Amino acid sequence: MKRIPLIKPFITGDVKDKVGEVLDSGYLTEGPVTREFEKEFERYTGCCRALAMTSCTTGLEVALRAVGVGQGDEVIIPDYTYPATGHVVGLVGARAVIVDVSRESMLIEYDQIEEAIGRRTKAILPVSLFGNPLDYQRLSEIRDKYGVHVIEDAACSIGAEFRGTKVGNLADISVFSLHPRKFITTGEGGMVTTNNAGWADWMLSYKHFGMGVHDSRLTASFEQPGTNYKLSDILAAVGLVQMKHIDDLLSKRCLLARRYVEYLQDNPQVIIPETTPQGVHSYQSFCLFVENRNQIMQELRAQGIEAQIGTYSLHMHKAFKNNPNCKIVGDMVGSRYAYDHCMALPLYHDLTADDQEYVVDTLSRCLL
Repeated sequence: MKRIPLIKPFITGDVKDKVGEVLDSGYLTEGPVTREFEKEFERYTGCCRALAMTSCTTGLEVALRAVGVGQGDEVIIPDYTYPATGHVVGLVGARAVIVDVSRESMLIEYDQIEEAIGRRTKAILPVSLFGNPLDYQRLSEIRDKYGVHVIEDAACSIGAEFRGTKVGNLADISVFSLHPRKFITTGEGGMVTTNNAGWADWMLSYKHFGMGVHDSRLTASFEQPGTNYKLSDILAAVGLVQMKHIDDLLSKRCLLARRYVEYLQDNPQVIIPETTPQGVHSYQSFCLFVENRNQIMQELRAQGIEAQIGTYSLHMHKAFKNNPNCKIVGDMVGSRYAYDHCMALPLYHDLTADDQEYVVDTLSRCLL
């Protein structure tokens, strides 16, 4: 029986050689390789500053702290997302205001953002889910109208674009994941991007125990409370080599995604989620909507195909629905639909045409 995983990390001999260089150097903590990795992120996204973190979650936490979100503030987030999006709001002492997502795109409902904004709203934390870019024009209008910050959970969205600009260079602060389910991975890790030098210096200090910063460089003084969210050179070496291949990796993913669409778009039992108008999807996951999703997923797995749910509806979980620091707004029709119907199919750089056809043929039989 074929075994087709959901994703495979891009680990080549060059990756192993770079990690070996770091190990041989004896410099294993955050250092020159992490700096080079950050510079490569800056070059690729076009942002002014990129800072490596231990995870996307810690990156989101630091981003919220950098713009002053804390006790008594509110942050608006989408219901359909990984729980970390909501957890970080509580970690900084703020209240998460949870709103619905679009049934068609699974992205946050922009009208509901405006309806949920109140006098305590300090930030919006939308998610460019699965690599589908947000409508940053609409978000900018909301930000300017209400005087709030836009902190983007861009966990899945390296390589995505909106109106010709890369994600990572569109929100006030964007935060990427480098988890193994992402096609640029360091095992665990995250990357924060911003064009605001003041916020970048604050975050650089905070993740280095509160060390002082002068001209984007750390000093030997300690000027504020901080913690250790550094990304080691060992992990950065893995991501750095992968970033050198990002254009090729991304083009292969997009080709495979287009092929899935071609195979499935005429199947009446399959719905392909919408991509943001004027946006370029980076397809961290290829998702579709089907009826009887759990049964279909089990049947695919029985045939050696690793299918997976999209993500979670926060309002259905105890950590959020029974939490006084969370406010759930609306009936979550879009989020519930996504949670019940969204399924991710295998997608990785060396997925062969034969294996992709096997996935599609097996799925089509399961849908009969």
